[in-house]
Amino acid sequence: MDPISQLHDTVGEPLIRQLVSAFYRRVREDDLIGKMYPPNDWEGAEKRLADFIVYRFGGPPVYIEERGHPRLRMRHGPFSIGEAERDRWLELMGQSMREVEVPESVAPTIGIFFAQVADSMRNREG
Repeated sequence: MDPISQLHDTVGEPLIRQLVSAFYRRVREDDLIGKMYPPNDWEGAEKRLADFIVYRFGGPPVYIEERGHPRLRMRHGPFSIGEAERDRWLELMGQSMREVEVPESVAPTIGIFFAQVADSMRNREG
């Protein structure tokens, strides 16, 4: 079984939602990727990311029920995402993981998952 889909039971939904909240506090202030987020829908964007991670980590399928298939590349298509944006996203998520104290036993697995997802969002060179 995919280790990612078992993380919900290990870390729990409250920690996942805390992680996403910590991430969005950083994104709101970020000069590179903050402008990619909908200025009038911060709460919605935060909920969608949290719901996606909860689902992908093996929790309730709220994301799928409300949004359907993730289609992440399509949803991120309107934004210019290169290495700098990918790296900043990962930097802010890494800071957030440390802030909420994601257990060391699963942090590398989560980090690899986030790196794969973030890299797959790239739609331009550099």
